Amino acid sequence: MSTEWGWVDRCGGAHRGPRLNAIDFPTVKAVTEQWTRVETYLRDFLAALRDEDLDTVVEFTIGDGPIQAMPVGQMLHHAAVHGVHHRGQIALLLRSLGYVPGDFDILFYYSRA
Repeated sequence: MSTEWGWVDRCGGAHRGPRLNAIDFPTVKAVTEQWTRVETYLRDFLAALRDEDLDTVVEFTIGDGPIQAMPVGQMLHHAAVHGVHHRGQIALLLRSLGYVPGDFDILFYYSRA
């Protein structure tokens, strides 16, 4: 949630400020409420995005790393692919603990929405 908001911020959307801290979200309800806000920030940003904005080069850092530069379109592409990567990691972790995560592909998410 913090990372997704961070990418929205870097691309020119709602400012996140410091990384979100898990301790500030002690319940599922707290996470869900914050996630709803972050999703709203993302949707508002994407709704205002124009084709030419995708080519805007933005400088950013990741943690204390060096300054990097990348077009907004590539940054958004990275954020989407990165989310897929984490869904796979979670599925593997759940399976290693003996749980079957079920269908979590985006296809199934959209069909239930």
